[in-house]
Formats: sequence, C-alpha cells, structure tokens
Amino acid sequence: MKSFILLSIITGAVFVSGCKDYLDQVPDDRITIEEVFQKKASSQQYLANVYSYVPDISRQWEGFPWLGNSDEVDITWSKYSVYALNMGNMSAGNVLFDTWGNLYAGIRSATYFINHIDGNKEILALNGQELIDQYKAEARFLRAYYYFLLMQQYGPVVLVGDKELAADATAADMQIPRSPFDECVSYVVAELDQAAGVLPLRPMNNNQVSDAEYGRATKGMALAVKSRLLLYAASDLYNGNTDMAGFTDKGRQMISQTKDAEKWKKAADAAKAVIDLGIYNLYQDPSGDPVKSLQGIFFQPWNNEQIFVRKSNDLAGWDVHCMPRRAGGWNGIAATQEQVDAYFMKDGLTIQESPNYRETGFKDTLGQSIYNMYMNREPRFYTNITYNNAIFQGGSMQASAAITFYLSGPNGKNGHPTDYSKTGYLVRKNLGSQTNIGSGGNGQRQNRPLALFRLAEIYLNYAEALNEYEPGNADIAKYLNLVRKRAGIPQYGEGENPLPVPAPGAAMRNRIRQERRVELAFESHRWFDIRRWKIAPQVMGDVHGMNVNKDGNDFYARVVAGSHLFRPANYWFPISQYEMDRGRMLVQNPGW
Repeated sequence: MKSFILLSIITGAVFVSGCKDYLDQVPDDRITIEEVFQKKASSQQYLANVYSYVPDISRQWEGFPWLGNSDEVDITWSKYSVYALNMGNMSAGNVLFDTWGNLYAGIRSATYFINHIDGNKEILALNGQELIDQYKAEARFLRAYYYFLLMQQYGPVVLVGDKELAADATAADMQIPRSPFDECVSYVVAELDQAAGVLPLRPMNNNQVSDAEYGRATKGMALAVKSRLLLYAASDLYNGNTDMAGFTDKGRQMISQTKDAEKWKKAADAAKAVIDLGIYNLYQDPSGDPVKSLQGIFFQPWNNEQIFVRKSNDLAGWDVHCMPRRAGGWNGIAATQEQVDAYFMKDGLTIQESPNYRETGFKDTLGQSIYNMYMNREPRFYTNITYNNAIFQGGSMQASAAITFYLSGPNGKNGHPTDYSKTGYLVRKNLGSQTNIGSGGNGQRQNRPLALFRLAEIYLNYAEALNEYEPGNADIAKYLNLVRKRAGIPQYGEGENPLPVPAPGAAMRNRIRQERRVELAFESHRWFDIRRWKIAPQVMGDVHGMNVNKDGNDFYARVVAGSHLFRPANYWFPISQYEMDRGRMLVQNPGW
C-alpha cells in the first residue's frame, strides 16, 4: 500500500502521482482509494494535494513569463527561458512555461475528490455532511480556478467535466475536443457559482472560523476569480474578435465573432458582488502614510484587502532577485523605462500632462543628486521602483545608502558580467529588504503570503466593465478614486486639488487602464491586459532604460535595453505537440 505524503493546506508541495497528462484519469494510488475516502485525515491530505497545484507565480525569473515578457520588466539573465520566449524561440515542439499537463492533473485530482468524498464515515460521524459539502466546494473552486489559468494561457480548453475514465479506457474513449471560449466561460462561471453558494465567507475548518486556515477557499475567492474571468471574456480578444474568424473546429467558432455588450454587464455585476460582500477593504496603515499603506498590502499578512493568497511561495527568492548586488542581491528583475514613465506625478497627472515633470537637471535630496525625472512622482513610484541614487537599506547593507546602476558603480555592469540591471532600475514592490537569502537574512520571510487577488483589482475591474457598459455611471469615478486616494494622489472630481472627471467612454477607459498599469504593476496582470485589450502589438517590441554602459551624467539617456517580441501567435501559447499527438481531436492555436 502506498503511503500518503503529509501536506498542509496550500504548502505548494507536490503529491507523488503518476503521469501528469490530463488524459490519465486514474491516480496511481487507486488500490488505497476506498480507505482514503473513509478517513478524515487521509481525505484532508488528498484535498491538500488538490491545493498544491495553485502555482507560485512569485518565480518570475524562471517559472513564469508574465513580467519579463511584457513591457513592464526586463529579466537580466539570458540563461532563463524568458529570453528564449522574447526571441521567439518557442514552437509546439518546444513549449516554454508549459502548464497544460500540470493544471489538468490538478483538475483530475479535484474531480476525483469531488466524486469520492461523499459517504466518508469518519467525517460524517465527527462533523456531519456540512463539512463534506465544504470540502467538495473547495475542490470545485480549485478545479474552476485551474480551468481559468489554462484559459488565460491557452484560450479555449478541453472541458472534462465530472466524468472519470476507467483505467482500461481505450485511446478512442479519451478523445475530447476543445470547447469554444464562451462555453468554457459558462462552465467555469457555473462551477464558481456552485462553489460560492457553499463556501464560507471566512476561512474555516471543522465548522469553525480559524486564522490558521487562511488560504483555504472562501466565497470571496470564488467570486473574485469569476470577476477576472468575466472581465477577460468581455474584452476585445474574446468578444467579437473577427481577427480570429479562422480559429474554428469542425465549423465551430472558437472565439466569439459578435460583440455582446451584456458581457460587460456580467463582468461589472461579478465585480460588484465581491464588493458587496462587505468584508474586504483597501489596506490603510494606521499612520495614514500612503507609502506604509502601499507596503502593508503585502507585508501585513491576512489583511482585509487580500482575497486569495498562496501561503507557501518563493518570495524570499523574489527578494534576492530584486535586490541590488551591493545588498547581496542579484540585480535581476529590472523595471523598464516604459513602466517608470507610467507612474503619475504627485499632482495626479501623467508625465506628459504635468507642468512639474522635468527630464533635465538634478536636485539635491537627502544628500544625493537625484535626476529630475524621479522628482515629484507619486508614492507608488517610490514604493515600486529602485532608481539611480535612490536610498536603500536591507540585505547585507546595514545602513541606508544610495544605490547606483551606472557602468563602474558597485551594482553596475563592470562589477559583474551578468548580475546587473540592463535598464538602470530594479523592482522594489513587495521587496522584503530583510529577507535577502543572498546575505542570510530572513527577517520578513515568515508569514508573508503571496497575494493572487486583492480588492484594488476588483475595484478596477468594476470601473472598467461599468465604463464599457454604462459610461458616465457615478460608480466608475467612485471606485477609481478609492484606489487613487489610498495611493496619495489627487482624485477625479473630489477631495483636495481635484482633477477634472474624465469624459465617459474612451477618455475614462484610458484613465482606468493607466491606473491599472500602475496599481497592479508587477503582479502578473500586464501580460494578460495588453492581450485582452489587443494593444500588445503597439506596446511590445523594444523596451528602454537608462544607459548602463555609461558613467556620470551620460548614464541619464534613454536607450534600448532589450527587445520583447510580439507576433499574432503570441496571444495564446501553443498546445504542445505531445498533447496534440495524444489528443487527436485537439485543434491547435492560431499561428502555431
């Protein structure tokens, strides 16, 4: 009899099973399955396995390309697959960052749990049917979430449903086609709704609210995933996208060819449903300091802005990759000039609009000569970006000091052949300066969850969807302003030094997109946003930074730092040729 690996909820540990491919429907542990689902502890361990497939997207230097292949970040090291992806070195025979098989393994595991947990004698005796129903709802939520992740990356997917194929099923029995995207959306939404109808508002175990259970599925998590999914489904890539008219399977259009405004209403309603739960709030530091509030979103565990988090993660690795070499870090996750330029000025205007923006000259601040480009910027700029001569403390730097990125400086190109920022910036957002594993630090490593969904996103989802469906609705500016107010910048039409409210429609759309780019920077949204808006061809390509090949004032010049390729095939990843050969009814994504 095979033993189970003891897992705690959302540890990130991987359950030992057989082939991960989605067509392998029966787990390796079948000989023990009857016993597993008659005992409480072993059933909980099985559910923990279902949670373990929630991906750790903190690993943006090698595990996921959502930052380094968008226009907001450049990853320093050519040894990672992000470089190959940027150069177009991917094909159906060589799929980079391929999650298809692993996520279908998670789906299979969830389905098996849902189908076998009923009748667990020990749980029924100790806790009753209510706990079994909660566990089933958790697995149903996770299964829906894994489908959503597949849809983000691959577009239309294979809907397996609740059916389990026998161990001796023939190849012909296992042939299932992909479903059109809208059918996938309807299925996943129905699954999320069913889960939300059972899941508790607060994390629970044994019918008791418990802080120790944070990370377990809740009603808010299910509704938040639904909000993002329906926002995507209403967007240009999926809603009446005639560029995809040729993407068919036996005559079925895989992408909607007719725009449907009601999809925006569904997206707005889904976001409002999360808001109306009344249990989430934008995080505010008691001091009222916007910088501390922005930092606290990530460093105050389980605060009421966090909706869906992953308890176990590699944020310590994130820290060392974002930290300068002088502090013991690896200088590796570099913000682009395009992202730097996206931040507002402290007057709430863009750099193109503000009379206070300068791109020449310097100002002495805290004993450092700061380039005027970095002066008078909004609080999110200073919490998110490490720029030349910015003050830094952490890692092996015991005292505050200026960080420099010019050629001959301690973090510059001359100091190390690979560990230098090619843009002259580093990402500072969600950087635990005391956790740097490169210098042995661990001060902020404990109890630091990875926020996958938070309320600010939901506010911006709601504002965007409502602006598309009902331009001029007062809620659009209201929820956009709540995000800006917490960020410490002027609001539209209210508060101190108000700015004019953008005109409904296109003008407001532009402002919402600008806000989304800044507020959700470096949280794995930008890659998917520029694709669903169909603006990727315009914003991808060469990315820029300061001239890291120069010293002195010559450093402060915009130069090309790298190229982030985009071609039409890049809207979705290819399904691997291995999966195509096994699933002969699968149709490949366009361009592959």
